[in-house]
Amino acid sequence: MFPDPSSNSARNFERAKDVLPGGNSRSTIDLKPHPIYVAEASGSKVTDVDGNVYIDFINNFTSLIHGHAFPAVTEAVTVQLPKGTAFSFGTEQELAHAELICGRVPGFDKIRFMNSGTEAVMNAIKASRAFTGRPKIAKCEGAYHGSYDFAEVSLNTGPEDWGQNEPRSKAYSKGTPQGVLDDVVVIPYHDEVAASELLKRHAGELAAVVYDPVSSRVGMVPPSQAYLEMLVEFCQSNGVLLIFDEVIAFRLGYEGAQGVRGVTPDLTALGKIIGGGFPVGAVAGRSDVMQVFEPGQGLPHGGTFNANPVTMVAGMATMEGMTRDAFDALNAMGEYGRQGFGEAFLRAGISAQVTGQGSLMRMHLTDRSLNSYRTIYPKPEESARMATLHQYLLNAGFYMAEYGLICLSTVNTKDEVDAFIEATIAGLTTAEAA
Repeated sequence: MFPDPSSNSARNFERAKDVLPGGNSRSTIDLKPHPIYVAEASGSKVTDVDGNVYIDFINNFTSLIHGHAFPAVTEAVTVQLPKGTAFSFGTEQELAHAELICGRVPGFDKIRFMNSGTEAVMNAIKASRAFTGRPKIAKCEGAYHGSYDFAEVSLNTGPEDWGQNEPRSKAYSKGTPQGVLDDVVVIPYHDEVAASELLKRHAGELAAVVYDPVSSRVGMVPPSQAYLEMLVEFCQSNGVLLIFDEVIAFRLGYEGAQGVRGVTPDLTALGKIIGGGFPVGAVAGRSDVMQVFEPGQGLPHGGTFNANPVTMVAGMATMEGMTRDAFDALNAMGEYGRQGFGEAFLRAGISAQVTGQGSLMRMHLTDRSLNSYRTIYPKPEESARMATLHQYLLNAGFYMAEYGLICLSTVNTKDEVDAFIEATIAGLTTAEAA
């Protein structure tokens, strides 16, 4: 049973605290009182170092669209490894993967590879500044865009920060310079009127608006068409670049979220699924904007492991498996899950709901209307219930993010989704009866 102070995971954590700050290298796995250490994984199942098996409903925070140890990826990487893993040269693997991705999305004239979603957002922002000659960016309150100072601004504001519907720039990381805060305009996620007014005040200073159409921190609630049209119209009218952060959202469809929403941004930040389980990031977009990456055009961009052949072949094997039919089937599974949760909550008389898009879901332990970061922000008692539920699900053999994020892969089955829903209802019923 988790937590178990005598478990191998607990012992590993004690070792880790001696050599790793906080006992880990990524805050997202900082499970209390100790993280779970994995021994192996295959398909939809993960086995920890104590022999416990979990059905994985987070898939390395949305990066594994085919689950673990996908055979096509394993084969491609196995073939590549003896040929070399990183070179001081170009590779045909990079060309092939670039052609595959650009061939899928009409707005992707050119692409530049890097090693993480954070790097992708960072370089998209830098490209927008180099192209426009302007310093500021705009982003939505509460939206996560990686670990770049400018992208982190107002990531985790709370009720004490809100006031009127005019978000303020607030540091997320200790030591963030005031200059960073001054160069970020924070706008509401789903209020096109208020957002438009704020954007217009800074129109002449903005290089870009960074937008995630499936922001987990904003509940994965779909944007309205009016909001998207406002962003497009504002950017086109004021010479501001529209950057879509599709590090997660690219899994929404064959042409990504922009294909689903019918919007063509100037630049797109990519990551996660295009690497097939290996570190990856990319910036793709308009040819004239992407030209800033060319030698002598203002934006030098190195990276020892950029476009390394192992990531490229793994990413290609992954994306080749994601045909239009595969996306349709995976998204249908997501809709099946959302509907199933909704019906189960209703039958059980539980105040909860699941939002989301495509293969992504976010569980909320409330029945209030959810339409903005502020309405989605959990109350203390909701967070406490979620923590209790998370632990219950762990011990029932299911893993989702601590804050309720759920991500399906092509190897998850309806039976697994049904079992997950049943366990969730049992966990919430048990907690409320206690």
